[in-house]
Amino acid sequence: MKHFIYCTIPGLRQQDLAQMPNLQALTANGAQQRLTSSFPAVTWPAQATMLTGQLPNRHGVIGNGFYWRESQEVEMWTAWNEKIESPQIWDLLHDISPELKSLAWFPMLSKGSGADYICMPKPVHNPDGSESLWCYTQPQEYYGDLLEALGHFPLQHFWGPLANIKSSEWILQSAVKAISDFKPQFSYLYIPHLDYAAQKLGPNSPEAQQSVVDLDRVLGETITEVNHALGEDNVVWIIASEYVITEVDHVSYPNRILREAGLLQVTEQEDGEHLDLDSSAWALVDHQFSHIFVKDGCPEIIEQIQTLFADLEGISEVLVGEARGKYGLEHERSGEVILVSTSNSWQAYYWWLDDQQAPGFARTVDIHRKPGYDPVELHFDMATKSIPLDATLIKGSHGAPVSDDSQRGMIVSNCSTILEDRDWLDTELCNHLVQAIAQNQSV
Repeated sequence: MKHFIYCTIPGLRQQDLAQMPNLQALTANGAQQRLTSSFPAVTWPAQATMLTGQLPNRHGVIGNGFYWRESQEVEMWTAWNEKIESPQIWDLLHDISPELKSLAWFPMLSKGSGADYICMPKPVHNPDGSESLWCYTQPQEYYGDLLEALGHFPLQHFWGPLANIKSSEWILQSAVKAISDFKPQFSYLYIPHLDYAAQKLGPNSPEAQQSVVDLDRVLGETITEVNHALGEDNVVWIIASEYVITEVDHVSYPNRILREAGLLQVTEQEDGEHLDLDSSAWALVDHQFSHIFVKDGCPEIIEQIQTLFADLEGISEVLVGEARGKYGLEHERSGEVILVSTSNSWQAYYWWLDDQQAPGFARTVDIHRKPGYDPVELHFDMATKSIPLDATLIKGSHGAPVSDDSQRGMIVSNCSTILEDRDWLDTELCNHLVQAIAQNQSV
């Protein structure tokens, strides 16, 4: 029986293969094809689309966070699997046979999923405000085995100023152990390493190129160890881009524009100005797009926002109402207005007009309190122990609709037939993999 191992890598580009001898060796007798990511091409929606074959209007994952209108709460990076409203690959495999076991290793919405074996960071929040390292695993006690074999998952290297290859290396080493221990028919591995330097310094920077080399090294070790554990002829590798990171030289500030138009309000607190979620309108920004939430869906304010952002530098589309369906974003969780960036621009969450009035968390690594994604956290200044409030420091971004080959990723395999000698859309992968695994089961 074959074991299918599906790795998704944010930021993996077609040209990166030239610097990846281990990946080249894996696919020498296999296949390489182009892969187009759906909009919005950011982590949570990209993974949900790849795992379900659906767009956000069906799976409900409209960004890397959610705004819950009834409770006026923003949820960033903490959601569990129930937020995905469509069956995932492991659910579809279980429908075929309960004996088809799946492993979910670090996809971001995997906690509580139907996968048989799971690992995902879940630090313990202590009463004194500190955190203790820990991971959610299935089986529950399995993190103890990983801890004994590998030590704690290095969360400090997963995001922020210390983000580096150590987190992806631990993910892959622990995945090797789990695959060897459980021998699932399907494994999904999320490997984040190329996400860091490419955003911080640009996808063509020397640091980003070095990250490709570093990733290939740990991939090569993983491939060798898994093939040894399962038998090289028994493993089908599929390695895919989640999205491509493009160079950016411009940044937009939707919340500042809304504030200057009198639509966004702030509350004065001891540590600065905080966003008032009861504002007439505010934007939950996410790389190269944002959801603007309009109080009570007021038609006049929606029209005003359309006018505000029409023909604005860095904004390519302003989507309202049914027009959001162009990208499958006509979902109740979506904002009434969606702003789409040009490929050379991205959107920052800042709402303050004077840096002296920025809220305290703005200068810290705080992915949960910020109502929007903040890649400037990668530029944390060790000397001042703070984040500079300069969004122009970011040189790479992603999420915008794919409009040319520079934004198109790739999918590769050691199997010469599984990719059918054609280009792929990310929405096609789920059903294709389920069918391939099911056919293998029946052989």
